[in-house]
Amino acid sequence: MARYFDVHPRNPQRRIIGSVADSLRSGALVAYPTDSCYALGSRPGSREGIDRIRSIRALDDRHHFTLVCQNFAQLGQFVRIDNDVFRAVKAATPGRYTFILPATKEVPRRLLHPKKRTVGVRIPDHPVAQALLAELGEPLLSSTLLLPGEEEPMTQGWEIKDRLDHALDIVLDSGDCGTEPTTVVDFSEGAPAVLRHGAGDPTPFE
Repeated sequence: MARYFDVHPRNPQRRIIGSVADSLRSGALVAYPTDSCYALGSRPGSREGIDRIRSIRALDDRHHFTLVCQNFAQLGQFVRIDNDVFRAVKAATPGRYTFILPATKEVPRRLLHPKKRTVGVRIPDHPVAQALLAELGEPLLSSTLLLPGEEEPMTQGWEIKDRLDHALDIVLDSGDCGTEPTTVVDFSEGAPAVLRHGAGDPTPFE
């Protein structure tokens, strides 16, 4: 049964954030809010976390997982990024974008796209997600909380708790954070390619 925490959307309670971060370090799978919609999150090194996310979302091995980072210093440890791409990504973050980039050796092999050796990265603009990342001190392995066969993610923490109670360890609820996932931009070939139109304005990359 998942533990349920109700947190303030702009000033999340430090005690709760600290407790959730401790649980993540112990291998927990968490549903948490972002600036686009709710996401599933675990530690990047957790094989069980990856397997559980794949199971909940019915994902195949071609799915691009995302490393949700606190800031650019952290993001730069996990992807290779040249000056032109850096400027484009920097101008759009923090925000509602996911960027596909070549991964560094710091990224666990099982998170990589099997052929491209790439990984998704993003820096969210949401106080709860930022507080959790700051407390955790490392990225979150994440995937949009979109269930198989459904067109939109769940937007309410109580609904997530009700439907996924036995599949999750923690639900972190800060209220509605929207139904539109991030805009996904692939920079792995150099020039940007918009793979998914979502919450972020795709115009700068088209």
